[in-house]
Amino acid sequence: MSGAGKPRRRSPVERVGSFLRRARAGHLWARVRELGLWQRSLGFAALGFLTLVPLLIVVSAAGAVGGQGFAQWLGDGLGVSAAARVEIERLFTLPGEAWRTTTAFGLALLTVFGLTFATVLQSGYETIWDLPPAHWWARWRHVLWLGVLIGVLYLSAFAPPWRESPVRGPVTVVIGTLFFWWSQRLLLGGRVGWLALLPGAAATMLGLLGLRAFSRLVFSPLIASGAVTYGPFGTVLVIESWLVAIGVVVFGGALVGRLLHDELRRPRRAVRGGP
Repeated sequence: MSGAGKPRRRSPVERVGSFLRRARAGHLWARVRELGLWQRSLGFAALGFLTLVPLLIVVSAAGAVGGQGFAQWLGDGLGVSAAARVEIERLFTLPGEAWRTTTAFGLALLTVFGLTFATVLQSGYETIWDLPPAHWWARWRHVLWLGVLIGVLYLSAFAPPWRESPVRGPVTVVIGTLFFWWSQRLLLGGRVGWLALLPGAAATMLGLLGLRAFSRLVFSPLIASGAVTYGPFGTVLVIESWLVAIGVVVFGGALVGRLLHDELRRPRRAVRGGP
């Protein structure tokens, strides 16, 4: 008996090629418009700069040597040159004072705004996966996510054992991929399987690596020249632009992962066999 009419399993290379063809045909851009990627990224950047950045400055100031923990983390994230690092450290000078002068009310306010940051991220993930908003009693996930995020950034603001090690790059990639993988699973309330979320986490981390290389080529000279032209405000503008790019990568990476997951699950049309 022949296998006529039975669908043939596609190889991973064929599936990825099909995904790229569909992306070129406009399928990806249609989903980008549905998601409102640019608008979500602007909101991501605004909340990141106005709420999460001050919160991280306070947290890193609690124990950073010389009070330069946050500036060091930001310079590493941007991947900028030594001259640009000087401007960043000048902008965030004496963060240790922030720890001594911050009030309990200020910390509470920053925490509330930080939870809003998690809400924006969750909303984007739910839109990407065509899920309804989670129930109000699931807000505890925002608290847990924010705590883990601050912990990861807090540790990276110091000198981890692998900072000067040859394995620094691979360790950073693994930790970042695991964090974005877990973040999607947590904020979506377990409504999407682990395996389905893995492509999005990997795409997000790859995008961040590409953004770091782009930052060194573009944002680094912009920080140096902007500081000369506009003073500290020029550095702020570049950092805000970098946060917008981070938002594009975070939401865009999750969207690419969703589309790639759908493509991997798409059966190939039946191929007629011989007699």
